[in-house]
Amino acid sequence: MPDRGRSVLRQAVPPLRRLLPSVALGVLAGLSSVALLASSAWLIARAAEQPPILFLSLGVVGVRAFAIGRAVFRYLERLAGHDAAFRQLAEIRVGVFERMLPLAPDGLASSRRGDLLSRFVGDVDDLQNVSLRIVQPVASAIVVLAAALVGLAWLAPAAAAAVGLVLALGVGGAVVAQALLAARADQRLAPLRGELQAAIVEHVQALDVLVAFGAAEIGRERIRSLGRRLERATRARASAVGLAAAAMSAVGAFAAAAGLGAAQPLLDGGRIDGPTFAVLCLVPLAIAEVAAAIPVAVGSLRVVRASARRVAEAVPDSVPAEIPARDVDAGIEPSAPHTPGARPIPAISLRGAGARWPAIAGDDATDGAEPSARASLAPLDLELAPGERVLVTGPSGAGKTTLAHVLVRFLEYGGSYRLDGVEARELDARAVRRTVGLVEQRPWLFDEDLRQNLIFARDTATDAELLDVLDRVGLRAWAEERGGLDARVGERGALVSGGQAQRIALARAMLADFPVLVLDEPTASVDPAQADALLRDLLGAAGDARSVLLISHTGAPAGLVDREVHLVGGSLR
Repeated sequence: MPDRGRSVLRQAVPPLRRLLPSVALGVLAGLSSVALLASSAWLIARAAEQPPILFLSLGVVGVRAFAIGRAVFRYLERLAGHDAAFRQLAEIRVGVFERMLPLAPDGLASSRRGDLLSRFVGDVDDLQNVSLRIVQPVASAIVVLAAALVGLAWLAPAAAAAVGLVLALGVGGAVVAQALLAARADQRLAPLRGELQAAIVEHVQALDVLVAFGAAEIGRERIRSLGRRLERATRARASAVGLAAAAMSAVGAFAAAAGLGAAQPLLDGGRIDGPTFAVLCLVPLAIAEVAAAIPVAVGSLRVVRASARRVAEAVPDSVPAEIPARDVDAGIEPSAPHTPGARPIPAISLRGAGARWPAIAGDDATDGAEPSARASLAPLDLELAPGERVLVTGPSGAGKTTLAHVLVRFLEYGGSYRLDGVEARELDARAVRRTVGLVEQRPWLFDEDLRQNLIFARDTATDAELLDVLDRVGLRAWAEERGGLDARVGERGALVSGGQAQRIALARAMLADFPVLVLDEPTASVDPAQADALLRDLLGAAGDARSVLLISHTGAPAGLVDREVHLVGGSLR
């Protein structure tokens, strides 16, 4: 396994201070189980000899004590073990998220959302088995097996040797059989779950397009095919686990027979009594039950290795050169309170500035299309004076979105990009994004009400301020007709039109009070007849107290911008 996968497995193991209590409790539960069967066997055999009841009292007390102890220790072991395992899952999940942060959004553009979600949730959840089904059960089982065999050896060394040999052969055979039957299925479970979840998410998100082009059935058949493959893998694994469990039950019977065979000469020779003989015959059944945890652990190891590998590979080991390096302070700082319109408008200067998308991505586009290493921005010069409005036009794929993402520091750049004479890469990227705001072609709207979709831009805003900014972008009347700020927008804005989504996004940007606004194809999802009116409303709402870089392949009505530049093949013409 790659080192990254092994490091994830190591991280899934709780620290000793959390692991040892569960191991100790597991040992006590296992010893109680063995002792319960031993005391029960002794009590039944001794009672058959009809001694005075006083001679049986110790056995009666032992049976009760070990029965209660087994239940109590098992409960406490599960409690301590799950607490330790879940704490590790939280740390792993936070670690994965922290590795994603420096890459978002452009460094994750090629990641399939469903598969990424499966890695982040399902595969991380599988890692709880590193502690719960592998490390802790095996550690407890080894201690219990050693103690039980030592106890048997104290009573009858030959019986202990026979039982130990049968257990070793049985456990080894169960492990090998399970590997032959389910090794491939164990390794494929996690990837198949990820593929299925990715296919479902992609199908649901593109359902309208698939239905429109009559391709929905193809998507459903792909999902069904993945489901059948996952079902086969799950059945193969379950069958192997079941057969291993049955084999270990048989091993227990063989171990009991071995103990009986080794103890019979001792009984015949008078070296042991009947109750001791019963203990030697029946205790191997309890020992085999404890040993049954080992084949289960080996099978679980194959599954969690695949999950660990997927978690490790969820995001790259290092930040691609095309993505800005992570800030020194990785914490999230709250936005500093400010008076709207009070922040100065910086002059923006690009000199020989060029950029490329990460090589792992697809085509140059915004959300919904994946950029690739081919989509790039050739070194260019561009000036944006304070309060100026500049229109950037060009065909699809010309590099307009690349330019927008450079300005908000989603992409690293070559050459020079200065804000009021200060090189942007010398500034905290978050400081740049508090100055330059991006309204994307397809703004992300949360499946919440209007209030929640606006207020995160400035969490101190009152309802009156939210309604005021909606009024400035032409949405107040529309919102009031639908219940005001409590109106739902649907998942990713499914309940609003493209133009309304752009207006909501602009309202967010105005609440954040960005001195510089970059509008990326704001009319792309709007009827052509309404496009000019929307541009007038958007630029009018933006006001004169900020600079605006308008990106559009269709242009803008006369008088709305101060000047126009044309971008072709990544270069200004």
